[in-house]
Amino acid sequence: MAGLRVALLLGAVLAWARSGAAEWPQFHGPRRDNMSTETGLLEQWPEGGPTRLWTAKGIGHGFASVAIAHGLIFTTGNVGKNTVITALDLHGKPAWTFANGPAWTREHPGSRSTPTLDGGHLYHKSPLGHLVCLEAKTGRKVWGVDTAERFGARQLKWAFGESPLIDGDRVIVCPGGEEAGIVALDKRTGKTVWVCAETRHKAGYGSAILVEHGGLRQIVVATAQSLVGVRAADGKLLWQIKHKTPYDENIMMPLFHEGHVLFSTGHRVGAVRLKLNVQGQACAVDVVWRNPDLDNHHGGLILHGGHLYTYSHGKYKWGFTCAEWESGKTTFRVRTPTKGALTYADGRIYALDERRGMRLLRPNTAKLDVVSEFEIPRGGKGPTWAHPVVCGGRLYIRHSDFLYAYDIAAR
Repeated sequence: MAGLRVALLLGAVLAWARSGAAEWPQFHGPRRDNMSTETGLLEQWPEGGPTRLWTAKGIGHGFASVAIAHGLIFTTGNVGKNTVITALDLHGKPAWTFANGPAWTREHPGSRSTPTLDGGHLYHKSPLGHLVCLEAKTGRKVWGVDTAERFGARQLKWAFGESPLIDGDRVIVCPGGEEAGIVALDKRTGKTVWVCAETRHKAGYGSAILVEHGGLRQIVVATAQSLVGVRAADGKLLWQIKHKTPYDENIMMPLFHEGHVLFSTGHRVGAVRLKLNVQGQACAVDVVWRNPDLDNHHGGLILHGGHLYTYSHGKYKWGFTCAEWESGKTTFRVRTPTKGALTYADGRIYALDERRGMRLLRPNTAKLDVVSEFEIPRGGKGPTWAHPVVCGGRLYIRHSDFLYAYDIAAR
């Protein structure tokens, strides 16, 4: 019995040390590719799911995921009349909160943007366009900018959803103003560094990525009606290609891989893969392929083993789809009861559907290969849209006002 107690205590200590060392400092992880480098995770779950370590309640209603850094977990939600940034310790206990402007209370009320952590600071853009920089450990405000006031940001039907991108000493956001589509600010002061006025369209709902290829660094992001690349040094528009849904719902973050950019959106518009043709400080793009089956709405997709995996929107005929990266050819597409959000870690795809169902998938190019599944507890309001996160041997799932932490480390 004593030996068992020692083993259990040692396991708990190791799990704590592991969770404290790992970081997931922004939406979709360190590289914004939604691929965790974690190993030593459970290959399948016990009946009823992995052990739930704790539940945190009171983070506010919203759809923001979590970021993890400095031994803290960060997310955002509607608390009262405000959009509130909350920091929790690794036991799920509150460390600090900060109100970042009024809450979004119209259609699909709640937070959207996941905080971005960099160099001891946190950056967050509220659904109404309030951009702030805070000290990550204390929540003390360093600076704030109203992007509507400074850049003429035009409000979107379902509110701003991007998570700020850090590029060196700059923070990149997309106000979608008529004269300020994409902007770079000094991350230390909030002062404007450059403005790209050439995109013209309103902002999309998704986040930007930084692409380095052929000696050229560029910011790639979707506006409401197109996919664009701008030079990271000065914001000059490099290329723009139309990619539009009936409701201007470009939500997904672009994916970069080996000189190519992939972007997907719902309503059977689907995915496009672009080849980047860099010449000096200029860049043009060629369309390699399009596939309407890869019509991800807002749950992200996974590139693994030369194949793409995603929940598909299908004009509300939901499904799960796999396609070849090289050719764009669909290898399978099956109907599912609903769509969902994905992440990847240690040879498995983690799939959270909109109705509280969590599945562990084996990447399989021929079928939807479910290894294990469970349902998270009832209690949260609305769909489970927040993307799941795997970090430090834990699976984090957010539903409305609740955050759940599950132990998925193999012993």
